[in-house]
Amino acid sequence: MSTARVFLLAPSLARLIEKEREGHRVRQGYFPNRPDRGTHVQLEEETGRLVLVVNQPNGPVEEATDIPRSQAEALLELTAGQVDYLEVSLTIGSQTAMLRRFLTPEQLDLLTVTFEHGKRARKFQPLIWFGPEVTGDPAYQGRTIALNGLSSVPEVELTDAALNSLLDALEGRLGADQPQAVAPQPVAPSKPAEDEAENEDDQDDLEIEDSVIRELARSLSPRQR
Repeated sequence: MSTARVFLLAPSLARLIEKEREGHRVRQGYFPNRPDRGTHVQLEEETGRLVLVVNQPNGPVEEATDIPRSQAEALLELTAGQVDYLEVSLTIGSQTAMLRRFLTPEQLDLLTVTFEHGKRARKFQPLIWFGPEVTGDPAYQGRTIALNGLSSVPEVELTDAALNSLLDALEGRLGADQPQAVAPQPVAPSKPAEDEAENEDDQDDLEIEDSVIRELARSLSPRQR
């Protein structure tokens, strides 16, 4: 199961990425929220899709069904709110990233970096041209933007170092000496680890914690005479 981290991006850098890489338009329309599930319709070029997201104990599960373009357009007219964005794919080192340039209801640039394993996602250090991290913040999710609009978006600082770093990434010259953000930004709480080795580490930590608790309990218990 893949894991993603999401960052704001300076509009000028997003514009440069759009110019250097081909993208495509995506429209999404969201029906009103329900406690147990959410539904939205998506139109991506000629492909329509109806998406049902079911809330389960281990997290949301998405089920998508392809539908004709005409049906997708008709359903979009019935939705409570919509977003329209340009989606551009790019590679950052060994990672796949996706830029979304929101056009409506408001302008916003988000960069999503996808990882195969949660452990690698947590170790990833954002590059200097990344803006603040908004992973897990519902304010920057498509449904919230479509139904509620955007609150104030922090301004992303643009520097010569950031511009040069992005140019290196676009030209495939991303090396070990690539400058990183001044300070690692916090990541939202992640889901349980996907790989078996990480699960074993977590189990070891739990066993050590249990042992410490038992020893503490024995030390506090009244001694028998």
